[in-house]
Amino acid sequence: MSPDIATGLAFFAVFLFSTTLHEAAHAWAALRGGDPTAYHGGQVSLDPIPHMRREPFGMVILPLLTSVTMGWPMGYASAPYDPRWALRYPRRAALMALAGPAANLLIVLLCFAAMRGLAASGTFFPPESVNFGQLTATNAGQTWSTIGHFLSIGFSLNLLLFVFNLLPFPPLDGSAAITLLMTRRMTTRYQMWVWGTPILGFVGIFAAWQLFPPVFGPVFRIAINLIYPGVTYG
Repeated sequence: MSPDIATGLAFFAVFLFSTTLHEAAHAWAALRGGDPTAYHGGQVSLDPIPHMRREPFGMVILPLLTSVTMGWPMGYASAPYDPRWALRYPRRAALMALAGPAANLLIVLLCFAAMRGLAASGTFFPPESVNFGQLTATNAGQTWSTIGHFLSIGFSLNLLLFVFNLLPFPPLDGSAAITLLMTRRMTTRYQMWVWGTPILGFVGIFAAWQLFPPVFGPVFRIAINLIYPGVTYG
């Protein structure tokens, strides 16, 4: 297997796990908030099968193809919910929306803690340059190199998912979370407007795609500079 394909498959594996956890968090938060729709669909689970069954193209076909051809996964997933529940309990619906990015942030923090700890022990040290798949260097052998590779991908990919999904554009999670800043009347009007205007999804994705690079670039640089205190990457 060529290194590029191996790296692509590593990205796909991390994407599959991270997206599964993201959607399971949405489903679990909805269930806790009184909406069992996703639970009945099997989405309150870390088993990727129910999530893949719901979005086979976005969870498997597209990210697998882009991973092995571009070295980077592109995909999407979703967890079902009852709009009537969201209208009745908008705050709970907003917290459900935040649960997905929160799951990605948890993975970021776990990967960060692991890399910091292994750097403190001398197992990892700062590489000469960094990218999404290489945030660590090691002289401890191939096993630790592979572990560092997966920790790097887990950190980078989940930081990306966290930041991207919090952008306040439909259909991203941030567009539902911003209702926490609205009055009940404004929230209802906003929800009906978003649900009644399907084209907003396309416009929102386009706007997010344009805005994301200048937002994520500084966030990523700050995050990787925190892994190795005293070391600065431009």
